[in-house]
Amino acid sequence: MHSLRQKRKSIAVLVIIALSTFSIISAPAHAAMVNTAEILKQNQHNLTCERINMFLDRSEVQKHLVAWGVNPEEAKARVDSLTDQEIEKIAARIDQLPAGGVLGAIVGAALIIFIVLLLTDILGFTDVFSFVKKADK
Repeated sequence: MHSLRQKRKSIAVLVIIALSTFSIISAPAHAAMVNTAEILKQNQHNLTCERINMFLDRSEVQKHLVAWGVNPEEAKARVDSLTDQEIEKIAARIDQLPAGGVLGAIVGAALIIFIVLLLTDILGFTDVFSFVKKADK
């Protein structure tokens, strides 16, 4: 009987230690109201970025980017750093393209992406092009 009591006592001590450890380690949860407009805006932003990245995945677009000295993977990575307004401008231009994907329209959209990336590079927000002179900081 004494042995059973000793086992229960040691199990109880282990359970207390485990529960105490978990309560110390876990961070408290914080709840807040979520604005529906913010969620919709973020979802729209994510969908627009995804659509631009799908455009950049096209072989014709990648050929033109490479011809202009832009690494297509780096250009896709830079899309995520663009502002909402810049992304909307690019997406609006892509939406205006014909459904058949006329080569001139594709080149035009790729040119807009190139210009946006070039401007952000000149302004110092990105570092995509090696031929853009950087100011010494």
